[in-house]
Amino acid sequence: QVSVVESGGGLVQAGGSLRLSCAASGRAFSTYTMGWFRQAPGKEREFVATIKWSGGSTYYADSVKGRFTISRDNAKNTVYLQMNSLKPEDTAVYYCAARAIITQATLVSLGDYSYWGQGTQVTVSS
Repeated sequence: QVSVVESGGGLVQAGGSLRLSCAASGRAFSTYTMGWFRQAPGKEREFVATIKWSGGSTYYADSVKGRFTISRDNAKNTVYLQMNSLKPEDTAVYYCAARAIITQATLVSLGDYSYWGQGTQVTVSS
């Protein structure tokens, strides 16, 4: 199994920044596709960003493109989500997810991922 743990959430003012971290276990982390999702109160969990095992291919939801950056450090088994220019509508619980099966596909659906963290709260005040 893969253990996934998020950290770095908090309360920020609109326009501020946060960096989320996701530590994943597993010797094969370098082959995992990793993703970030978020879920606001009363809403469905939605895709935010994904990064392939190579680290050279990323994809973002339109709502965060240009503001958020996903990256990974395979030596540390860690993926990051740098969030800039935060808006109140970014308020949500952010989840890190892992897909351990090698794929070249861009994974943007909940069902694409096998392992999930517990989530970290991001609150953006206006």
